[in-house]
Amino acid sequence: MIIVTGGAGFIGSAIVKALNEQGESDIIIVDHYENTDKWKNLRGLKYYEFIQVEDFFAHPLWSEKKIKAIYHMGACSATTELDMDFLYKNNTEYTNKLFKLCTEKSIPFLYASSAATYGAGEQGYNDNHQETPKLKPLNKYGYSKQLSDEWALKQTKTPPVWFGVKFFNVFGPNEYHKGKMSSVVFQSFNQINAVGEVKLFKSHRPDFKDGEQLRDFVYVKDVVRAMLALINKADPKTSGIYNLGTGKARSFHDLAKATFSAMGVAPKIIFIDMPKELQGQYQYFTEANMKKLNSVLPDFKFSSLEEAVSDYVKNHLMQEDPFLKV
Repeated sequence: MIIVTGGAGFIGSAIVKALNEQGESDIIIVDHYENTDKWKNLRGLKYYEFIQVEDFFAHPLWSEKKIKAIYHMGACSATTELDMDFLYKNNTEYTNKLFKLCTEKSIPFLYASSAATYGAGEQGYNDNHQETPKLKPLNKYGYSKQLSDEWALKQTKTPPVWFGVKFFNVFGPNEYHKGKMSSVVFQSFNQINAVGEVKLFKSHRPDFKDGEQLRDFVYVKDVVRAMLALINKADPKTSGIYNLGTGKARSFHDLAKATFSAMGVAPKIIFIDMPKELQGQYQYFTEANMKKLNSVLPDFKFSSLEEAVSDYVKNHLMQEDPFLKV
């Protein structure tokens, strides 16, 4: 049995789909449906049971089932969340508790960290463990992830193999329930369909032109392939914290143009002021250092931005049923 927390969400449901493709359906999903359309992410997927988050730790599965791995994607991922106590309980404490359980029960464990831990990037974007304590996140969400990363690195007893993966700007199918937290590709697609244009934030720094803010955009299908490859490799010597980006920063302007191109529509981009509440915690540049992942998975290849956007738009967003399915 494999457990995927946050399994009804964006990245979690993509993991379930990839596991299904490998012949795995003995999967426990731990999540909340909430008042969203997350349930639609699971309609085309195969799994054994859905467990509510609050019932997870007391569930009989811990004594009755042999658990092969846990993918912990469940968290509050809103970078605008202001309640630090809520983030600490849901992100930090929950992750640490699962880490301890996986240690006690000798279960391979992979949890979601975030590139938000890197803050403004003043320390660079290196997933070297010696650099981790130096990082200064710009928002409370990033700090909640940073706390788990630092805690995990202090542990002398660990799961047989474990990974904290720092997601950069992930986009792709099954993100449709995320609202304002959905990717610029999804939001651009909807804007183009509605009004034929895309709105991007103006730059509030003189060293970046409008729309030229840079991010490491990475396709969800690639992210999931990398996570499964890390767990399947199952070498304790490779345990630790890893970046999951492409290693190549691209602009929001590039992303919007790729979306227009995939839709077969002439580009029309306008620039709007960034909300004041975002200006002090906005990352203008992120680019994952991918040397560590490349050393462990030397044959792994990420899609180019244009390839990924084209697949997302043509094979999902422009289809009647845009969800992942097997």
